[in-house]
Amino acid sequence: MKTFLFQGDSITDANRDDENNDNFGLGCGYAFLLAAEAEKNSKGRIRFINRGKSGDRITDVYARIKEDIINLKPDYMSLLIGVNDVWHDKKGTGVPLKKYKELVSDIFDRCSAAGIKVIVLTATMITEDPEAKENKKLARKLSKFFYKLGRFYCRSS
Repeated sequence: MKTFLFQGDSITDANRDDENNDNFGLGCGYAFLLAAEAEKNSKGRIRFINRGKSGDRITDVYARIKEDIINLKPDYMSLLIGVNDVWHDKKGTGVPLKKYKELVSDIFDRCSAAGIKVIVLTATMITEDPEAKENKKLARKLSKFFYKLGRFYCRSS
């Protein structure tokens, strides 16, 4: 049986039940929808786990890397994190882009060393308007980083 882990912030959390990992443990967002769709073809051969936590930043995911990623021994992990890193920056509690990049890269390295294949979902928009200045700025900064990261790991896998 393969294990697929969802890791991220409130978008991944989606009101999941922390106490169990049945359907309610997946929340009511993309993790649940993806698992439900995959189940149609996998016939129970994939175990899905959601460890997304509302309000998390990359520093929070990194702090729990052993407990909520490595020790779970997933075959695959999706990582959707970043909106709080940027959004909280306006409050003074954000994560600088340089630190964000370092921690995402280290999570990739540690997962790769543990045999975990990582799927990165891009950070969500900051405002509802995709054309907003803040969204364009974030997209420019992160697109180059994720492109380079993806090319590196595709070549080294």
